[in-house]
Amino acid sequence: MKNLGRFALAAALVFAAAAFQHRNSVKAAGGPMQAGSGPYRVLTPIESGNLLLFPVVRADGKSIAETPFITLDEGLKSGEVEVTEAGRARGLVRPRNGGNPQAPDNAYRGDEVNTLVLVNHSKRPLLLLAGEIVTGGKQDRIIAKDRIVPADADPIDLSVFCIEPGRWTGSSPTFGVAGKSAAKSFMVQPEVRERAMAEQDQQQVWNSVNGAISQMEVAAAPASSGSSGGFGRGASAPRTLGTSSYAKAMQDAAVSEKVDEAAAPVMNAREQVLAKLRDEHAIGVVVAVRGEIIWADLFASTDLLSRYWTKLVRSYAAESLTEGENHAAPSVADAQHFLDEPSSGTENSESEVGIYRYRELKSGGAETFVLESLLPGTGYDVHISKMKLRGEESQIVKPQPDFEPPIHRPDVYRPEIVR
Repeated sequence: MKNLGRFALAAALVFAAAAFQHRNSVKAAGGPMQAGSGPYRVLTPIESGNLLLFPVVRADGKSIAETPFITLDEGLKSGEVEVTEAGRARGLVRPRNGGNPQAPDNAYRGDEVNTLVLVNHSKRPLLLLAGEIVTGGKQDRIIAKDRIVPADADPIDLSVFCIEPGRWTGSSPTFGVAGKSAAKSFMVQPEVRERAMAEQDQQQVWNSVNGAISQMEVAAAPASSGSSGGFGRGASAPRTLGTSSYAKAMQDAAVSEKVDEAAAPVMNAREQVLAKLRDEHAIGVVVAVRGEIIWADLFASTDLLSRYWTKLVRSYAAESLTEGENHAAPSVADAQHFLDEPSSGTENSESEVGIYRYRELKSGGAETFVLESLLPGTGYDVHISKMKLRGEESQIVKPQPDFEPPIHRPDVYRPEIVR
């Protein structure tokens, strides 16, 4: 509990040291504004192995009390959300081209790699995040981009990317969640999410999946005699996972153990951490791996953050298993700058009238994606992702002769391990 006290004191000092003007706009995560003037404020980080997770709060200290959304995991587990191959849903999707069933675009097309059909039977709108995994059908897939599906809506064509290039045979008529339990829930790691969201290219997604699985094989290799484990000297040769599926690789016992180990300081003290995040009204995190800030996920409310917490942390932990160069640990100011850094580049957007607007803002080495709800009673940003674009080199598995221990900071919050 002493650690919690130190975290609270450190957070209080951060609060006292910074004053930011609240602006009800997404531009803080990438819009044209001066750094340090955005609606978000970064707190003292939580340390978990090679991860530093910087909690993010609104500058005005407020969080939306309730949001109406159901998550994909919740919907699939309850049966209120159904996902199936396009060919199996023939006749369910509303005709296009003015409703003419004979029009070319409405012809039966069979199953497709990059399209599934989703039905939301729930009385609540469904929130989908890019990188969430659905397993089954002819291939495991991930959601291609954030979107909202209205309550009790007609079936929709769902844009997806395959994360299992080696299979095109049916394993089940419908799709389910990736994790075998809530504690084992996961989505793809940031590197793969980046390829799906920023590049929007199936081949690049497959390349990143292959690279991620190769890294998992290295991480899961048993340590040789006299070694403390890890990468490089002293570790055994990489073991073969025998699958092209990202989901199945993550479910491998040895890989899952490594991910759990990387996330242990946060996940073993999950309730402590979530309680602290709720107390501070945290709505997101900025993520640093081996000292490099690579990602941020922000939500409309603390409740939404907590509901995605396990999936997010385990995805960040998977990223932390990849080999790479260690950097000096970033400061709170570094994380704040990453959030506030102006975006003056290109902007693309798409929308569904009265339901959602999805915007992509790209500038320099960063890209921001904003999902805004247009449903009645909402009109706010539900989820914001901001990523550091790392280029093609991030897909290449590079040998590293010696394992370098993570750089620790004495002023970070390290949750107590509850056993």
